[in-house]
Amino acid sequence: MNRFVFGFLAALLIIGGFWYFSDRKDSRDELNANSAMIQQQIQQVGKLIVTEGYYSQVYTFKNSQKLFLSLVSANKKALIIAKAKATVEYDLRQLETKVDPESKTVTITKIPDPVINIYPEFEYYDVTQDFLNPFEAKDYNKIKTSITAQFREKIEASELKNDAQERLMSELLNIYVLTKSLGWTLVYNEVIIENEEQMENLKR
Repeated sequence: MNRFVFGFLAALLIIGGFWYFSDRKDSRDELNANSAMIQQQIQQVGKLIVTEGYYSQVYTFKNSQKLFLSLVSANKKALIIAKAKATVEYDLRQLETKVDPESKTVTITKIPDPVINIYPEFEYYDVTQDFLNPFEAKDYNKIKTSITAQFREKIEASELKNDAQERLMSELLNIYVLTKSLGWTLVYNEVIIENEEQMENLKR
């Protein structure tokens, strides 16, 4: 009888141990699978986001020089039609994250800053210049620098930058949705991201 009881208890321990370790293995396999899914999603997000915009403006350039003890004025002027293609880029290949399977946490450690590129083109009309004050290379460089700076100010205050940021948030939202659906936690700047509104305000 004692042998039977001992054998029965031993069998229970073996079966229980098998179930315990089997369950832990299944849990570990699921954890590894989830970690791999998150890593894959992060890799898919890692791409170049480019938002384009086109701008045009008319400018007037004038320059006057006083010569011969201010007895003579030498003038030059031009009408300039400036057109520019502008892009706002987020290179999400520079997105940095840490994935911790043990705590089921994904930490975003770096979101790249936007890069604004401007490709201006200039057409000159009604160009007039006095013999003593002709257009020179430095004038054209000055015009290009000044107009490009004005374009940049417009772009900074335009919807183009907001549109690019919305596209950025759309990509990052994919990471948030996946981590939340798997029961993981997403962290940025030591703050737990608990809803989509927080995601939308990450880089604002």
